[in-house]
Amino acid sequence: MTAATTPDRAAVRSWLPGFLALAAIWGSSFLFIKVGIEELHPLHLTLYRVATGAVTLLVVLVVLRDRLPREPRVWAHLFVVAAFGVAVPFTLFGFGEQRVESMLAGIWNATTPLIVLPLAVLVFRTERLTVRRAVGLGLGFLGVLVVLGVWEGVGGAHFTGQLMCLGAAACYGVAIPYQKKFIAGSSYSGLSLSAAQLLVAALQLAVVAPLVAGAPPVPTGLSVEVVASVLALGALGTGLAFVINLRNIRVAGASTASTVTYLIPVFAVLVGAVVLDERLNWHQPVGALIVLLGVAVAQGLLGRRRPTPVSAGTPAVPAAEPATHR
Repeated sequence: MTAATTPDRAAVRSWLPGFLALAAIWGSSFLFIKVGIEELHPLHLTLYRVATGAVTLLVVLVVLRDRLPREPRVWAHLFVVAAFGVAVPFTLFGFGEQRVESMLAGIWNATTPLIVLPLAVLVFRTERLTVRRAVGLGLGFLGVLVVLGVWEGVGGAHFTGQLMCLGAAACYGVAIPYQKKFIAGSSYSGLSLSAAQLLVAALQLAVVAPLVAGAPPVPTGLSVEVVASVLALGALGTGLAFVINLRNIRVAGASTASTVTYLIPVFAVLVGAVVLDERLNWHQPVGALIVLLGVAVAQGLLGRRRPTPVSAGTPAVPAAEPATHR
């Protein structure tokens, strides 16, 4: 599904509710992570979240009578995408939010498009570097420095947490062009590939989590708030959100659907402020605006619009870009 085969203009009322719902779900994911890590190790939280999301998409597969991929080559590539697009970044966001505010994690998630582009150009050779994109990258890099507040010095747990969140975005920067180069052209549906991706990630985490963090706690021993957060992250943020994103692309077009990137940090900041009473330093939202401006310039949204394979807030989705974490 591409912008060439989907309408870029549709009645606003037909796609806006789903568009806002997706931004709210992905923007709220950082709140749920913050609640989940109060009782769960970040690896355990990611394991439960991904397993819940995998089950959700497998149920949707059955309902729609779709099927998982059958080619070993596809599964081999999905192993890489599952690691860099799901298991590692989700875990890094968990570790990062042990040290920083949930709203700040949402801001760092918005840097994903800026990391995707240079890797796509230099490593995977799936994109070309133009003057417009170079300017956008420069603005984005400036925004990152402002968010970090480098003039205040570096070091400390808070700075480390920000670097972990940036590292999570960097993982998406690897996963998205990788899947575009090796997976996106396959004959399988986006739903099928994403369900398989989550299934592989769940298996990866099931092996790694006990070795690093010990046996995961029994869900019945967790508080209602944490269990609800895990279910929201898995069933909504990693499962249902994918289905909504696919519909947004089909109804509104890829170009319009990709702009959800700009609303996700807004929802993350609002939810963090209202629910958790979090506060940001002045330079963090200012830096976020500069980052988003850089993304807009790099994607050509301030001039000629074109589809872009990036978003934020969930796992990277092979056949229905954009979609990251968020």
